[in-house]
Amino acid sequence: MDSNFKHQSPNQNQGQQQGSGDYGYGGGYAGYSAVGYGGETSMQRGFRDYALILRERIWYIIVVFLVVFSSALVYTFSQTKIYQSVASVHILRSGPTVMTKVEQVVDETVRGTEDLNTVVEVLSSGAIIQKVAERITGEDMRQFMAPYEKGKGSDPVTPLEVLGENRKIAPKRLSLVINVVYRHPDRLIAAKVANLFVDEFIAYSSRVRIDDSLKAVEELKIRAEQQERTVNDLANELQTYREKNNMISLDQRKDIVTEKLKALNLYVTQTDAKLKDSEIRWKQVQERKATGGDLTELSFIATQPLIDQLVKEVSSKKIMVAQLRDRYREKHPIMMETMNSLAQAEQELKRAIENASATIESEYQNARRNDEQARGSLVQASKETMELDRAAVEYDERSRKLLINQELLQNLISRMRDTTMIATMETQSARVVDRASPSQEDNYVSPKIPLYLGVGFGGGLALGLAFAFFVAFIDDRVKSSFDIEAVVGLPLIGIIPQIKKMEQPDKAQIVINNADRQVCEAFLTLHSSLRLKDESKNAQCILVTSTIPGEGKSFTTTNLALTFAAHGERVAVVDCDLRKPNIHKSFRLENRKGVIDICAGTATIDDVVIRGVHPNLDVIPTGGRAKNPTQILNGKNFESMIADLRKRYDRVFFDTPPLAAVSDALIILPLVDGSVFTIFFNKVRRKAAQFSAKKLLEANVPVFGAVLNGLNLAVSGYYYAQYYDKSYKDYYVVMSKDDATPER
Repeated sequence: MDSNFKHQSPNQNQGQQQGSGDYGYGGGYAGYSAVGYGGETSMQRGFRDYALILRERIWYIIVVFLVVFSSALVYTFSQTKIYQSVASVHILRSGPTVMTKVEQVVDETVRGTEDLNTVVEVLSSGAIIQKVAERITGEDMRQFMAPYEKGKGSDPVTPLEVLGENRKIAPKRLSLVINVVYRHPDRLIAAKVANLFVDEFIAYSSRVRIDDSLKAVEELKIRAEQQERTVNDLANELQTYREKNNMISLDQRKDIVTEKLKALNLYVTQTDAKLKDSEIRWKQVQERKATGGDLTELSFIATQPLIDQLVKEVSSKKIMVAQLRDRYREKHPIMMETMNSLAQAEQELKRAIENASATIESEYQNARRNDEQARGSLVQASKETMELDRAAVEYDERSRKLLINQELLQNLISRMRDTTMIATMETQSARVVDRASPSQEDNYVSPKIPLYLGVGFGGGLALGLAFAFFVAFIDDRVKSSFDIEAVVGLPLIGIIPQIKKMEQPDKAQIVINNADRQVCEAFLTLHSSLRLKDESKNAQCILVTSTIPGEGKSFTTTNLALTFAAHGERVAVVDCDLRKPNIHKSFRLENRKGVIDICAGTATIDDVVIRGVHPNLDVIPTGGRAKNPTQILNGKNFESMIADLRKRYDRVFFDTPPLAAVSDALIILPLVDGSVFTIFFNKVRRKAAQFSAKKLLEANVPVFGAVLNGLNLAVSGYYYAQYYDKSYKDYYVVMSKDDATPER
């Protein structure tokens, strides 16, 4: 069985990506836009791949086709025959001109496409429909609404709804003629309603034109009165503003403020220079204090008379002390007196330097306050200048506004006189070309049986195919070797079948309790694959991780460790998931001490390791949950623990948190020999798995490959027929209980 994975070694991974056919149907499944880490892969879909996608979803196609085609049949043969009548109306380019020098209120001249489209929209409007509905009465209304009467319990339709749904306005191309089309099950009613639409449109246009003219006269009168009041108000406001702001002496005031602004600018320049000079000296003092330097080395301090005198005095006393030290001992009265005198002089020098430093700070603070006050005065003067400028601008604006409103008042008065003259004049903007006539009884326009059935057949087939491909396209979860090797970018080194429901500890030790023979054989195959690969053959420390929680990384860790232990190697399992530890639950162990205690320096490996959990297998739990897992894993004690484990064991397996959630696994990765990436069948999305695998590959630590966990054997024939086939079943079910333990 180990030979099943030989073709997945790293040096043959490139060959796998170039030939997905080796994996049967699963090798090319759902790879619509597979992109590897080096860019787009060279794998292309063939006709056989698309045929397999359709074969898997043939019932989607059949169901959608039957639903669509059946709906088309029912719809076609349940439709009522509909007749159509057409009336034509000619839109005049311009109405009769009675007064050439007077402009009409409503300009109805048709100058281009926009004007014609406006007429079409008016003809389609609800106002025309309302007028037509009012003209259908008595027996005509009964015949008109008879085909649309609904059963009891449903909301009845109104004549307005019926007219709006069945009326169509169709302008003739390159002309000013518009056809009014109406459809109805009664051919006589269809012709009558089409003619009513044309008549009502012409009458409606005339009424609107007259009403708009009369309304315009009233509105112009009201606007003229309002404009007159506005002109009077603006004139009064302009006079009040002139008196309030003393506009006569505005220029003189502006000259005074400008001179003041110049003087303040000069003063600000002077205060800024003083501030910079004092700030430089104060910063030099602060820097000397911060570094412990001698302030007397600064010229502006050393040149002060008192400090200069005290420096010289200290120097002379130091010379005297040096001379007396050659003659007397430290406890000699003369020596002690001289030392005390030197200390007193140094103390006075220190106080003098501190006073000088305080003086420099005071000068800096005074210079800063003077500069702030000067700048404040400058800002105030600038504001005063801007206020004067705004006053002049506002005065000019008020004057212009008054003139504009006076001209507007004159225009309104003139327009009101002209509109009054044409308010009662009637003009016509359209005329009837052809009136509608009833259609022949066999000349109905709906239903179109061949067309509807053809659309139903073609649409059903197209929608079925589209739905099948859509389902395949949106299914972006990892479930095929194509997804793992071409998209995620890792070799597939093991496949673990789905386990029937059992408790977590039983699953974690399934290779020992032999609860599922197929799973046991899968881990033996995974063990053989790792033993055959050059990178993993001699790897001591192996990290196991996944993309998201629930992909079986802890399950893979424990069972893989048990498999290696069953083959005579000394194995340790270290739980490095310090956030949600799980290994101690898998082996039904206590989690009192562990990795956290070792890294904290409060325990050693011998203190926390749980020996003999199974033959050749020891376990190191976490010792609880950590509040700062990244700091613990980055510590020197953690590196020392791994180095010590390498000396004690042949194999050490590290169970780590998922990569998509936290970065703990990436911290541990440089300390191990390689990693195993766990992927749960049909659970994690390809982009997420690809991103996590990229993190592992970028760490420059060997990635031994991916383990597909939880393969559903019911669909394995589509994806992994070369691994799990019905013909293999006898190899698992005929074995006796004596053969249940893993090989050693």
